[in-house]
Amino acid sequence: MKKALVLVALLGLVVSPAMAAPPVEKAVKELAPVQKSSQEIPASVKPPEGAMVVVPGGEFTMGSAAGDSDEQPEHKVYVDTFSMDVYEVTVGQYAAFLQAKGIELPSDWKTLNQSSNQKRPVANIDSTEASFYCKWVGKRLPTEAEWEKAARGTDGRTYPWGNEAPTPLHANFGKSEWNNHAVAAPVGSFEAGKSPYGIYDMAGNVWEWVSDLYDYNYYKVSSPKNPTGPATGGTRAVRGGAWNSNPRAIRSSNRSLISPTDQGLNGFRCAKN
Repeated sequence: MKKALVLVALLGLVVSPAMAAPPVEKAVKELAPVQKSSQEIPASVKPPEGAMVVVPGGEFTMGSAAGDSDEQPEHKVYVDTFSMDVYEVTVGQYAAFLQAKGIELPSDWKTLNQSSNQKRPVANIDSTEASFYCKWVGKRLPTEAEWEKAARGTDGRTYPWGNEAPTPLHANFGKSEWNNHAVAAPVGSFEAGKSPYGIYDMAGNVWEWVSDLYDYNYYKVSSPKNPTGPATGGTRAVRGGAWNSNPRAIRSSNRSLISPTDQGLNGFRCAKN
């Protein structure tokens, strides 16, 4: 009997560690995912095509004392809350619009509308065509003040990303060959070049139409709240520079003008109240 009890005890010593193993093993399995996840950096998920971000209402610095004469005087402007497209309108988006509306094709459309260009910004668009598209999707062109606030925020920065001089990591600029639109970068390519609100490509790639007519001296008489540009004029403002622009031209406060019917290197993005 004693031999039997000793044998049972010995078996218990052998079995006990084996029986104790599962809780230890379980604890290791439960900790492993926590340790792994703490070492992993989640991949940045970009907003989908057509997404918008809210730019909160408030005051910002418009223009630049160090800029060209038409950017002066530097002044404070209040803009109501609005939403802005995260990306420039793409060739693919514009192709859907053309198919739905059956309107005249932009110049070089056969070249633009290649499969390799579908995610690149549409170009060769005049101001009427840009406005028509925005209306079709229930939006509108941004005002010049809205565009500038969306690009530079409220701290008076020079570029969407800050005051650092642009590099190829920030924007598509300083190029010389159109190369059948392959020179334009797919929208959202420059993570380092985003504006304070997470908006892409507000410097370089393609010039962007705004709703304002252009007046060289407009800032001298501009309304301090929700300015919409001069009532009359023969040219319209475009913003942001393009793939062939120099660093000065892609500053967020830089203004340029063009005939409303000109297509050229012009693209656009839409806004909404």
